[in-house]
Amino acid sequence: MKKKLSLILMMTTLLIALAACGQKTASDTPGNGGTTSEGAASESKTYTIAISQIVEHPSLDATREGFIAALKDAGIVEGTNLKIDYNNAQGDNTNNLSIAQKIASGKNDLVFAIATPSALAVAQQVKDVPVVFAAVTDPLSAKIVSNLDQPGGNITGASDTNPEATTKLADFIASNFPNVKNIGLVINEGEPNAVVMAKKAEEEFKKHNIGLVKAAVTNTSEVKQAAESLIGRVDAFYITLDNMVVSGVDGIIQVANDKKLPFFSSDRDTVEKGAFATVGFKYFDHGYQAGQMAVDILKNGKKPGEMKVSMQEKLDLILNLKSAAAQGITVTDDMKKAVQDPEKNIIQ
Repeated sequence: MKKKLSLILMMTTLLIALAACGQKTASDTPGNGGTTSEGAASESKTYTIAISQIVEHPSLDATREGFIAALKDAGIVEGTNLKIDYNNAQGDNTNNLSIAQKIASGKNDLVFAIATPSALAVAQQVKDVPVVFAAVTDPLSAKIVSNLDQPGGNITGASDTNPEATTKLADFIASNFPNVKNIGLVINEGEPNAVVMAKKAEEEFKKHNIGLVKAAVTNTSEVKQAAESLIGRVDAFYITLDNMVVSGVDGIIQVANDKKLPFFSSDRDTVEKGAFATVGFKYFDHGYQAGQMAVDILKNGKKPGEMKVSMQEKLDLILNLKSAAAQGITVTDDMKKAVQDPEKNIIQ
């Protein structure tokens, strides 16, 4: 009788234990409030993003930093659930193509291309992974996309230009620098975005009877010499969003300061570095905007080909007062009044 009672007790204990295990398994099943719910599974996803950047200079570096910051703010964090494969072509077109080919053969969730040459190479090589570009002046002329509203295929991105910026800068120069009759442009004519912007600048300066005198370069080491070749022929310097020239911009700054010639640029970072003025924006914000597009693709399932190419809408005059002093410029109250956000855009 005792043996029979013990056997019953053991079986009862075993049944209770099995029931408890069954309850625990049910609670851990996705959709039943357990720790492996669909939301948690989604958060545990890891991403791999390849970045192709044509060259290192402040604007492009800030674009990359802004892009990564946008991902981080959306919970995609490098070292936690994000692996970045960063590639820099160092301004070399052969390297640029090799990088695009390498990326195309890899396994990535998304590719980020910084600047026109990188975006063009990536667009030609990468066909089965979403591509987002930034720091591209004219994606249509560069044939990166065929339509800004509906890019099609696997690519979209953010253009770093607004034609109105060139118009406003030309107006500012004409209004405040009546002695400027010719402006010198150091340019890499092998860079499509530089050529497009130079044409636009030439048209805008012509409206004010200001001539544009070009000095061509084929590599960064020629930038200073090109600037020097313009001395005696021009009354000021100007550069476009020209990656090769911006990489060697220290040479132009030095010549502008030595010869007391105003130096106007097309990007804020060059003004922060030593140019006097531009009409533009922060490239960190530009990269952040591109990063938000990437988040929409990675986390919300958006299709790049259906996402409109974004443009820079918020523009402001940006002045560097230290550069003004170095270049012999008297900054008037009217110049300062033209700056909409003086706290951010008048650099002391």
